[in-house]
Amino acid sequence: MSQGQERPPETAKSATEARTDLFTLVKAAEKDGVTTLIHKRDDRALLAPLDRFPAARQPGAFPSHVLSAAQKDFGALISRAAHGEPQVLRRGRTPVAVLLPVDTNSAFHSSDPAAPPAASAGGAVNSQGTQGRASAPRRLATLGDTIGSVLSSAPASGLTFGLPGLDAATGGLQPGLLTLVAAPPAGGGSLLGLAAARQTALTDGRKVLYSASGPNRADIFRRILAAETGGDYPRLKQGRLTEREQQVAERLRQQASVLLIDDGSDLTAEAIAETAPHVEDLALVVVDRLQAAHNARLPLSGDRLPDASQALATLARTLHVPVLAVVDSTDPALLSLLDADITLTLAPTDDPSKVQVTVAERDFGAIGSAYLGLDLLHARFLDAGPAPVAGAGREGSAPSVGTAVERQVAEAALPYTSGAQQGLPAAVTHVLAALRTALAGGDQQALDDLRPSLAQVATAPPPLPETVEGRGLTAALHAYVSAAAPGQPVADQTAADGGPADDEDGTEREQELRPGDEEDEPDSTPFPALKLLKDAVGRSKMHPIKVIRIEDRESGPWPLISEHMDGEPRWVHPDVTSTRVPFIRANGKRVRRDQLDVPAGFGAGVLCLIDRNGSYPSACSAVPLAPNKLLHTGPLAAFDKASAGIYLIDIPQWTRTDMPHPLGRIIDRPDAQGRVWVTTPHIKHLERLVRDGHLAAMPTIHDSWTGKANESLFKPFYAAARQARMELVQAGGEPYKAYKTRLSIALRLLWPKRQEQKSPFWRPDWRMSMVAEASVRHWTTAFKAVQEGHTLIALRNVDAAVFWTPDHTPPATYRIGTGFGEVKAKYIQPGEMIPEGDD
Repeated sequence: MSQGQERPPETAKSATEARTDLFTLVKAAEKDGVTTLIHKRDDRALLAPLDRFPAARQPGAFPSHVLSAAQKDFGALISRAAHGEPQVLRRGRTPVAVLLPVDTNSAFHSSDPAAPPAASAGGAVNSQGTQGRASAPRRLATLGDTIGSVLSSAPASGLTFGLPGLDAATGGLQPGLLTLVAAPPAGGGSLLGLAAARQTALTDGRKVLYSASGPNRADIFRRILAAETGGDYPRLKQGRLTEREQQVAERLRQQASVLLIDDGSDLTAEAIAETAPHVEDLALVVVDRLQAAHNARLPLSGDRLPDASQALATLARTLHVPVLAVVDSTDPALLSLLDADITLTLAPTDDPSKVQVTVAERDFGAIGSAYLGLDLLHARFLDAGPAPVAGAGREGSAPSVGTAVERQVAEAALPYTSGAQQGLPAAVTHVLAALRTALAGGDQQALDDLRPSLAQVATAPPPLPETVEGRGLTAALHAYVSAAAPGQPVADQTAADGGPADDEDGTEREQELRPGDEEDEPDSTPFPALKLLKDAVGRSKMHPIKVIRIEDRESGPWPLISEHMDGEPRWVHPDVTSTRVPFIRANGKRVRRDQLDVPAGFGAGVLCLIDRNGSYPSACSAVPLAPNKLLHTGPLAAFDKASAGIYLIDIPQWTRTDMPHPLGRIIDRPDAQGRVWVTTPHIKHLERLVRDGHLAAMPTIHDSWTGKANESLFKPFYAAARQARMELVQAGGEPYKAYKTRLSIALRLLWPKRQEQKSPFWRPDWRMSMVAEASVRHWTTAFKAVQEGHTLIALRNVDAAVFWTPDHTPPATYRIGTGFGEVKAKYIQPGEMIPEGDD
């Protein structure tokens, strides 16, 4: 078939199905040339391989989106592609597929690279897909048009709950967003969903689709009637209505067409997504409810919830309506999997008739709070006003922390931290947002840790616009510096020690994680490491548990895990003398470095310093770990390769003196019985040594906590990091430095050492397994060199080795280069200090 001639699509899917399977479909397009027809109501587009449209490979020629972002906005991208605007899909920086209009005879599918569309001054542009045709050109609004329409229009009239305190905290229910109401079972979450439905349908007269996976339609009617009349809900369930309640019921009958209820027993997110587009003038979708516990009769339950939330988020974006879903859990691990745009978390207060609702925005944190009166007898909430700022002294408020001037800064920064105003650098916004969160939550420790960063912002504030908000924040920061708040340290301009550490492997000190590091990188960053890591975990079909609940961290396997389980070696050959000598770095910092004295019996030679590139991200290519929660599996007769986790074993005897113990520093802290806990990479390492005859037998496994094994959880992240390194290492400079910094931060966020450090993850077993895998690979490569006759005199961390070799002769077991797993080799004459090392 000639190029440019239409080829029939090999598969066809709805937009909802295609969004769910996007990564699979893109891989099929990329590897096998499969084209998929995607339909969304009247819009039809093709997800096609790049050879269908070579112009997509031209950087910047057409709108492009990384796959994780494309999945979130997939409905909108389908519409744009269907109307003649190709959408390029990228994996990292590399185009991998393209969304095209179905009219494949258009100029889009020419084999010649196409230039991007040119917009006229008035904002009109002729779509290339309609060149030479009589159809009207598409209209693109210029930024000036958009600004004018926004400034001249009235304030946005989002839907509300009809509860003033909560409406002020949330700003209403916004079109295109998925809002999650999280409450414990019987905590009132369904009543909040019903409040939004009542306000929208019965007060505002706008159409609502109420998808009920928990209550049936009779329950919903009785709850509405109880809330509207103040009648007792238990009595209404018995069918006993007063005359007034009968009159209200009749009035509600007249409004019935604006509230549509679907209480089918097999209700799925896909069914909701297929039904909603057929509801004319739909204003709101309420899903009541997502059930955390698995129920075979309820599809919206158990491990199906992450996929369901993705489908509901897509529905919100596709129809540009608010979608409000209720979940009967406040478990942070579950909520992180559901990944809503806005989360409203209900929590009890000291007053049993009152609950506090905390409003949090994805990738931003808490943005507001309100109190609600819980009126279960009448199946409703009552307004109890906004929750006070810390220190206000109202009942149920957070403990008073911070000074008056700190609260002044937080209030002055609110227009910027809420997103209402722009103009602050992201790092400054993160610090000010963290300040408000610490004050609102009464978190003194977080505030203490934040003060150095806040002082640095205040003493060297960024330029602020000449607006009321900008001048207000400038004045507040100036007052903060002038006030010299109690306990406030002077900003340390050298705290960062001149920038990130010398390598990308995550060996920086853990305390260098700072508020804001847990936020997704801006689009302009050279390498969005945290976004890619979250995407790699999120796309796993095993639905990993990313965060273990705080209340669970003091029991089970978690207290057993320590950073010494990494197995990093701290070894010097027993015949070599190691001395720590003072050294001043280029930035003036005083540190100590190693000086290795090699005895004459080693013969002539030099110190060959081996530095492995990207040890940690390279290990991510295949880390054996358990994505889900570890279960106590006790003593084991043998290691099960289908499982992964942590294992309590005897320390195996290691008699060789030319290599460190294969468990590295793990052996330095045995328990009273001489046993140690290890992760799966070291168990597999010991098995290989036994198989090859270097160990006599496998140690006994006295105890274990394990789950189903997986080695590919971080593999997509590794692939993206490897590709980015190849592109950026040659460029060097700030982009490469930023790449190294973000890579390090993302990997350390798997297990921040400080409890107050926020993170999208809390899986110490993942972190330790990843570092252990890097340690095992480092040890194994050095052992191969020793087996080939080379003399190892020092081995440390996951990347540093020192051999005694002839000058400029590295061991052949290492590959010299800049790629992951490859090494740099330097040569030091005997008696000289090694300039690199731990500080």
